[in-house]
Parts: sequence; C-alpha cells; structure tokens
Amino acid sequence: MAEHSEAAKVYLRFKDVFGDPNAKRTRARRKASPQIGSSVPFGAGRDPRGLGETINSLTAQLGWNSPMAQSDLLGSWIELAGEETAKHSTPAGIDEGILTVHCESTAWATQLRMMRVEIMTQIMQKFPDAGIAAIRFQGPNAPSWKKGPRSIPGRGPRDTYG
Repeated sequence: MAEHSEAAKVYLRFKDVFGDPNAKRTRARRKASPQIGSSVPFGAGRDPRGLGETINSLTAQLGWNSPMAQSDLLGSWIELAGEETAKHSTPAGIDEGILTVHCESTAWATQLRMMRVEIMTQIMQKFPDAGIAAIRFQGPNAPSWKKGPRSIPGRGPRDTYG
C-alpha cells in the first residue's frame, strides 16, 4: 500500500466523515409511513371524546391548570378554612406561590398561623396543581405611605416638607 501525502490523508478522512462529494445525492422526500389504524374509521385517535375530557386536555396543553386551580382555591376559601374562620379572613391573592390572606384582627391572624399546617394540607390534597408553597396571614396594618410591595426606606412623609 502506497504512502499517502498529508493532503490525501485529510481528503480521505473528510470523505469518511462527510461522505463522498462526487456521490449523487437525492433530495427526494420520504413518504410518511401511515400509522396503523389511523386512516381507518374508528382507528387510533378517531374515537369521539366527551366535552369534559376535551376541555381537560386543552387546559393541560395550554398550561392553564395552575391558574384555574388557583382561582378555584380562592373561590373555595370557606371550605378550606371553615365557615367561622372564613368570616374573619379573606384570601387576597397568590403571588409567586405564596397565598396572602387578610385577617380582620391580629388575633385572627395569629389563630390562622397556628392552623397553617392543616390549611396547607387541605390545599395540597384538594388543589395540587395550584402551586402553593406558603401562606402569609396579615392582620390589619397601620396606615402607610409606601406605594407598593418594594419601597426604599427613608425619612418617610417628612422629607417633602422643606
């Protein structure tokens, strides 16, 4: 076998890796092989489905399960917390997996903090898709001049009076 030059070795290596450049290439489309039973009546995927099953698969496909479960959770607060407790507390909303509940007094906020584990257990059992990681119970607050959940600490209202 004859010794090949460096250029010939590179060419042969490229030919092995990328194929023969002189070979005739065809770009004919391959026909899609039909799936068994897909083109016949009552084949796979052709059976009619119920409306509930169709809606459930659509909401899962579009990623709506979590927002829908969260809204169901907020709507059924009376069942989760109990009728007496729900009279004195209101779910305010869900932000980044944290359920915020406003209570009418600090005593009720403290009582609900002690019931946190039971309420979280019920939420996980009834609404697993809601994505609730924690619950924040807030009592009534003193008036504040803050304008949002994130504000810079400073002198407060005094700094505008000259």
